[in-house]
Amino acid sequence: MKKKYFILNRLKSVRYAFKGAYLLITTEASLKVQFFIGVIMTIAGFYYQLSPIEWIIQILTIALIMAIEGLNTAIEEMANFVHPEYHKKIGLIKDFSAGAVFIFAIAAVIVGCIIYFPKIF
Repeated sequence: MKKKYFILNRLKSVRYAFKGAYLLITTEASLKVQFFIGVIMTIAGFYYQLSPIEWIIQILTIALIMAIEGLNTAIEEMANFVHPEYHKKIGLIKDFSAGAVFIFAIAAVIVGCIIYFPKIF
């Protein structure tokens, strides 16, 4: 009996996770842009016939940038909920969160250059 509820709860968790991913991709402008870039990079990967290792690196990079952006969005939404009007500390927290996305975005561009420059030039 207990195992049955465990499985049902896990299925509910997966449903909530899909809902969250769908909401992020369909409502957040930065996620839409990153999703679009991910699609373009996936098409480029097929065109330039990436090796299995390059595919793994590219998929992980795309997934990580989108996941970090999702966390950034969650932090911003929570901060806005806790303190709707401007507050210096909340602004600092949001800046830190956005900075984390920016740092990984730079790394993602570098990874893309390492993978694609030898294929293009």
